[in-house]
Amino acid sequence: MAMVGLFWVTADAVYVGSPPTAEGGCVRLTPDGLEAVDPDGSRAWTWAELRSTVVEDVPTAGTSGRVSRLLGSMVSAAVGAFLGEGPPEMRLRLETEGGPQEVTVFAAAAGGYGAREAALSQELLARFVAGTADPRALGSWGREHALDGTPEPAVREALLEAWARAQD
Repeated sequence: MAMVGLFWVTADAVYVGSPPTAEGGCVRLTPDGLEAVDPDGSRAWTWAELRSTVVEDVPTAGTSGRVSRLLGSMVSAAVGAFLGEGPPEMRLRLETEGGPQEVTVFAAAAGGYGAREAALSQELLARFVAGTADPRALGSWGREHALDGTPEPAVREALLEAWARAQD
């Protein structure tokens, strides 16, 4: 499994935010659209039904050094586990033919996301909705590379840029 921007990529699926939680909640990207699964059931939207998608409340990584971020993530995770808190929640806001929808997704990055990666991810989601990028590119990459783990930040940014340009 690998994290690239706001996406969690496995060999067989791509998620917005984290992979399925213990309760089964997740938002999965498919070639046809988005599938949201939570304890109350599931919902799906085709790309054609969506007018926009925006991930809000994205936790961002601080500007401190790598060791500080890692230490902060570990302390935050330990405190969260002690207090019974899960990962930070984000909101996926959708504008659909039927009106606005909101889906909760969980952050996969314990220490937050880099601002550039988050922006590139938002742009990529918008391009999926517009039909100018293909989510199958993420799945193809995942089948070949997800088992290698999360790439370095510069590689993640380059991947997001390449996926956004795939149909240009």
